[in-house]
Amino acid sequence: MSRIRFTRRLPAAFAAAGLALAVAACGGESSTSPEGTNAAAADDLKPNADLTKQSIQVTVWDGYLPEEFTKKAKEQLKVKDLKIALHATNEDAMAKLTASGDSGIDVAFVSGQYAQALNEQGLLEPIHPELIPNLANLYPEATQLSYDKGNKISVPYTWGTTGICYRTDLVKKKPTSWNDLLKPPAWADKKVTMMTTERWLALPALKALGYSVNTDKDEEIAQAKELLLAQKPHLLGYDDTTFGDKLKSGEALMVEAWDGWCPTTDPKGNIAFEVPKEGSDLWVDTMVIMKSSKNKEAAHALINYILAPENHSWAAENINYKVPNKAAMERVKVAKGSLLGIKPDELLDGESIVDLGQASTKYTRLSTEVTAQS
Repeated sequence: MSRIRFTRRLPAAFAAAGLALAVAACGGESSTSPEGTNAAAADDLKPNADLTKQSIQVTVWDGYLPEEFTKKAKEQLKVKDLKIALHATNEDAMAKLTASGDSGIDVAFVSGQYAQALNEQGLLEPIHPELIPNLANLYPEATQLSYDKGNKISVPYTWGTTGICYRTDLVKKKPTSWNDLLKPPAWADKKVTMMTTERWLALPALKALGYSVNTDKDEEIAQAKELLLAQKPHLLGYDDTTFGDKLKSGEALMVEAWDGWCPTTDPKGNIAFEVPKEGSDLWVDTMVIMKSSKNKEAAHALINYILAPENHSWAAENINYKVPNKAAMERVKVAKGSLLGIKPDELLDGESIVDLGQASTKYTRLSTEVTAQS
């Protein structure tokens, strides 16, 4: 199983303030909701459309699709052309997709709360399930995502959770609570790292306090900030990308981590992952089709191609993130210690992160104030 290092998760919450501004620039508030989207489908799509006359433009994170994807998908779908554009962050994707005029993008990969924001601005084509028979491969739990129940405007690609990644041979006590990071014991002083991305920086403190990860209440966010500021002198640092390496070297003993980036399959077998007792999140990366697309049948066909078990399993095997595709996961050989074995119902115990609109700026301020140099 190979491992690709990329910036897919790093910017997701970091871009929240930019997201709020970007979607606002597209026309302000909208009453569009996932529940009502399919009933108002704009286009009468043709299941037997001639795809040789259609081309597909995709925007996706680097490393999120196989190198040979363009060639193989184009050949199988028999589309006129297939081009892949890369975005480094959700913010980059939103800038493309919310710019005035036609972005030229047919299919976009964005995190769940960003799909929600795009839909609220009326920018997404409803998913037409009759054009994606491979939707049947998804776990039933993958249809119950709070930002899009029933997959009406998005199709999930990868999903996971956040927890404590730690050195089993160096900790004096197994961490089971977010407070083990927030109030580290003396033996872990300056041996703990936290993530800086806004929603994920706040997550441990909010959960430890018994609050929702999606709270927009000033008093609750203020309490979380107080906890994080008190924690700061006891941290090794803030780290979104190299915390696994710090664990391997012993520089860190416990870190806040996304499950797929916790190196539990390290040959030494001394790294483990724990979802704290107070609970955590459920993050999802999705595929959406733009309403402005002139190639909607081909766009649906591409998503259907990705959901084929032999194709979708690549993501779990190479990115090390679980995919919400039962048929695909059944093909994946789960290595000893791998977190790919986490069950869908366990993931659904996590709280889905949703778009907070303008309230996202509250988390921007919290992150800036907590991580600022003192």
